[in-house]
Amino acid sequence: MITKLAWKNTWFKPLNTTLSIILLTASVAIITVLILLQKQFEEKFSSNADGIDLVLGAQGSPLQLILSSVYQVDAPTGNIDYQEAKKWMTNPFVKTAIPLAFGDNYHGFKIVGTTTDYMEKYAAKVVSGKAFEKDFEVVVGSEVAKKLNLKTGDKFFGSHGDAEEGEVHEEHAYHIVGVLSETGKVIDNLILSNIQSVWAMHDSHEHGEAEMHDHDHEGHDHDHAEADHHHDAVGISEEGKEITAVLLKFRNKMGIVTWPRMIPQNTKMQAASPAIEINRLFTLFGVGLQALQYLAYGIMLISGISIFIALYNTLKERKYEFALLRVNGATRFQLLYLVVIESLILCVLGYLSGTIVGRVALLFISGSSEEEFKMTFNPFEFVWEKEGFLFLLTIFVGVLAAVIPAVKAYKLNISKTLANA
Repeated sequence: MITKLAWKNTWFKPLNTTLSIILLTASVAIITVLILLQKQFEEKFSSNADGIDLVLGAQGSPLQLILSSVYQVDAPTGNIDYQEAKKWMTNPFVKTAIPLAFGDNYHGFKIVGTTTDYMEKYAAKVVSGKAFEKDFEVVVGSEVAKKLNLKTGDKFFGSHGDAEEGEVHEEHAYHIVGVLSETGKVIDNLILSNIQSVWAMHDSHEHGEAEMHDHDHEGHDHDHAEADHHHDAVGISEEGKEITAVLLKFRNKMGIVTWPRMIPQNTKMQAASPAIEINRLFTLFGVGLQALQYLAYGIMLISGISIFIALYNTLKERKYEFALLRVNGATRFQLLYLVVIESLILCVLGYLSGTIVGRVALLFISGSSEEEFKMTFNPFEFVWEKEGFLFLLTIFVGVLAAVIPAVKAYKLNISKTLANA
């Protein structure tokens, strides 16, 4: 009976009620988005860097090197000489070394020259067909296959560089020999071939054009004389060839500690640590999240004040209603309960609508981040611990807002109120 009455009273002043709910919804929605974004962002970044101790690549920004070679979201810092990199790849300290050569793209999806170790690193199984062996054989990640409707046996031509609008290389078609299983990691959005295919493609590309193309997407000009090497589909000389980066895993911690200093001293390359760079990124990312979180808590505080004002103002008008309730047998405690319940109804409505709005917002964020960075977020995940705390916080704001009005209702003097009437 009291809860029913509280529900009716809540909507007695629809404008006040709506304002309070909108403010609460906004604060809960912002905090919900931040909780989900932070958790999933960190999980995705950490899972993609698992098993990579250092990345060997051209000198430049270490963060750029990590973003481009581990997460495939930035332009590489440049290229490195394959034979020089090989000396370090075969070092006794090194457990596994996965070379990467960025070639072209197909409809915006990168074509990466590498070895089958790359597939093993991300535990991507070939679900149809087989792994690439010969030049111009490729396997496609699950997302690429899904979005471009590709299957084993299809052929396609790549576009130059990493921009979708690059000129199409029509001298060599890529043959899809396999499709990979879904992993939820970067490999889902890649097309993989052997490294020789990337070299062969650029050899023929440079044969076809007398003038040298400056590869802006690779950050610097190709200044090696590949044009002298005529190639066939099988043997391509490694002399003077370049790759983009190498993903290294060491046998012990020694290499991780010493190589970042040793490599730039002895070569034109750098060795960057994904762990260090990603921590730096999270710190930068965290500052922005923190500011938004403060904003959301600020809005929540304002919504608490607005609930308090609404309850306090209606109290004056409802003095007689409360006195009549008392005359009809309601206890003081029931009046206190009535006011608190009204406040809690607002808070629960605000929390529920905020949780829904936050997830809808994440759906839109996920859509645009997928186009930009090939990264998706799951709006239907629940972070029980943090979202549970948020619910308790919302309820606390409601109780706090109701304390003074509820105590006033509790202390109401019936005879005086009715006498004044």
